[in-house]
Formats: sequence, C-alpha cells, structure tokens
Amino acid sequence: MIKEVGIFIFTSISLISCGIYSFTGASISADIETVSIGYFQNNASMVQPTLSNIMTESLKDQFISQTNLSLTDAIGDLQFEGEITAYTVKPIAIQANETAAQNRLTISVKVTFTNRLDENQNYSQSFSHYADFDSSQDLSIIETELIDQIVQVLSENIFNKSVANW
Repeated sequence: MIKEVGIFIFTSISLISCGIYSFTGASISADIETVSIGYFQNNASMVQPTLSNIMTESLKDQFISQTNLSLTDAIGDLQFEGEITAYTVKPIAIQANETAAQNRLTISVKVTFTNRLDENQNYSQSFSHYADFDSSQDLSIIETELIDQIVQVLSENIFNKSVANW
C-alpha cells in the first residue's frame, strides 16, 4: 500500500513538474510563463455599464486561479483580446395570452487568442452563453447574478479553448 502511494505521488509530481499537465486540465508548455488579457470593450448595441470590467476580470481570475502563469500588462506569451458583441434580453416560452413566461439574457464575446510560442494554437472565435429567468422577475434586481453566471461560463469556455485543448 505504501509503495503504491509513493508511486502515485512520484508520478503526480513528475507530471506537474514537466509543465505539460495540471489537475485543472490545462495543457500549457513549460516555456509559457506569462499571459496578457486586454480590456474587453463593450460594442454591443445594448450596453450594460459594468460588463466590460466584469468580463475582463473574470478571464484574468480564471488564469490566475487555474494556472501558474504570471499576468502581465505587456505582451504575454499567451495573449487575449476581445470585445463584447451582444447583450440581449429576449422573451422565450410564450404563453397562450401572448406574454412571455420566461426571458433569456444572452451575452456574446469575440476573442482573439495568440500563443506567441505556437502559432497553431491561435484562434479568433465568438463565444456565447445565456441564462433564462422568469418574466415576473425584474431584470434590474437579478441582472448582476445572471451576468456573473454567464460570464463565468464564458471565461471557462475561453480558458478551455485556449489551454485545455477543448
């Protein structure tokens, strides 16, 4: 039993020290040390004032908490630039009396990812996610909670696409 535990610990340390695997699922070369994340400008037709900052900080937090990369304002080994392209609220689940039983808040972002050490990893892609809420709820009361939920998923998806080979 002790021998098996020792082998597991040795294998785990070896994998982590290689810089190629982490328990978060990130697959980052040991040569990559820094990440830079530009401010996500809000270019949606309907602008939510704090969304740019929330999106930018969420992506930064994702990399800080899930990797050992240093966040830099300069050009990083991994670079993210992006913009918020859509912020919409639309009715869904229309009832017989032609009123919506639920509404859907959707946020879309366009991201350009550059891996300075491996150009094959570069991409420019749009990501979108939504949250549904009961139409009897006042959006202004639940908006912050919905935005946080949506942005968390968007950040995870961007992270996974760029460093988890998703």
